Amino acid sequence: MDGIEQPKAGAFTPIVAGRLEARLAHSEADIDAAQALRYRVFFDEMGAHPSRELRTLRRDFDDFDAVCDHILVIDRDCGDPASGVVGTYRVLRRSQAAAGVGFYSSGEYDISRLEAYPGEILELGRSCVDERYRTLSTMQLLWRSIAAYVTRYEIGLLFGCASLPGTDPIALGPQLSYLYHYHLAPPALRPRALPGRYTEMRLLAEEDIDPRRVMSELPPLIKGYLRLGGFIGDGAVVDHQFNTTDVSVIVKTDLITEKYVKRYEKEWRSNQIS
Repeated sequence: MDGIEQPKAGAFTPIVAGRLEARLAHSEADIDAAQALRYRVFFDEMGAHPSRELRTLRRDFDDFDAVCDHILVIDRDCGDPASGVVGTYRVLRRSQAAAGVGFYSSGEYDISRLEAYPGEILELGRSCVDERYRTLSTMQLLWRSIAAYVTRYEIGLLFGCASLPGTDPIALGPQLSYLYHYHLAPPALRPRALPGRYTEMRLLAEEDIDPRRVMSELPPLIKGYLRLGGFIGDGAVVDHQFNTTDVSVIVKTDLITEKYVKRYEKEWRSNQIS
């Protein structure tokens, strides 16, 4: 982990809610704790397939970790900050990507339209929460931290890959079709899955979809993006390593107003992560 770029001083002030605190990682030990949490959630719990190196170290890591900032939620009652990391989000600004390995999403999608967006843009990824902490309070802290980060760096656009569980697009047909018909990004902001990775999303006709029922079946993270006014790119990508089917998500930050955040939090009260 040599060469980790430290977050800019004052990126945002740590946010405290009871025993939980959200802040940026500022050491290799912090990032190691986030990688350990990611391994437990993605590989132990969700059935992703680790490489031999990941399995040996029991860490989820890649080349992007060294150039990204890492938002952490920490249970301060755990004593040891490393074992107290219970939630994380990995974030990557345009300026960081340009100096490093580019954007993670570009391995699955043509994001040239997003890269042409003026000003600073931010890729979100590797979001996960420890099973014992999947509550409104944890998600509030993560989103408040993202909002603070967006404000600090004057970010105009958020994007990233979000996942549906499983690798059978036919079984996910109602969800993929709903996302395409009801939330497709406008052409000027629409990523498209790369040739060879493109999986058709229009598996059902619009009239054959029950929007209310399908929306209730979407993963909570995707629902959260949509409730903040998010859009979906064209084409899904099957990720066999992580046992998921990915979609591209885009959110203009001018939609992330206090009104939307309050609405998001209110709906999470009745629909916590399962």
